[in-house]
Amino acid sequence: MPLDVDAGKKMLQLITSRYDDRHWRKRIEKTLSLPQSGVGDPIQQHIFVYFKLGLKAYKSRRADPDSWIVGGFATKEIIDRAKYQPTDIDSSVTKDDVSFLGSDPGPEVDEAWWEEMLVQWFDVPEEDTVSEEGDGATKDPNVSSATETKA
Repeated sequence: MPLDVDAGKKMLQLITSRYDDRHWRKRIEKTLSLPQSGVGDPIQQHIFVYFKLGLKAYKSRRADPDSWIVGGFATKEIIDRAKYQPTDIDSSVTKDDVSFLGSDPGPEVDEAWWEEMLVQWFDVPEEDTVSEEGDGATKDPNVSSATETKA
């Protein structure tokens, strides 16, 4: 199950406020390397992809896995551009959608919260099993057609 709106907001606040903290830099880079499907809200997903692409360091085709420019002037420039020109992210993004960027998410966002966020990012809800009807035998149309073609 992807991140809900509140968790997505805190994740984006973490990326945009603690990038200069050496303690959080590797965690932010790890977060940026995650697939965008883990963010549930479409607006927040656009913002996440914007940072993911904007903070990707230049690399050649033969380079190792993606690296990130987290920290310093370049990161601040990407964040400021997102805050003051939200249409650069997507035409549907407004200033209200990005107003929280750059503000610290608070003391509750710590290593334990980050670990829980990663679990939620990749948590796949279990599908409900179909209740068995009658004698409990379910007929798979693919199986029967395969046996009929062999005969």
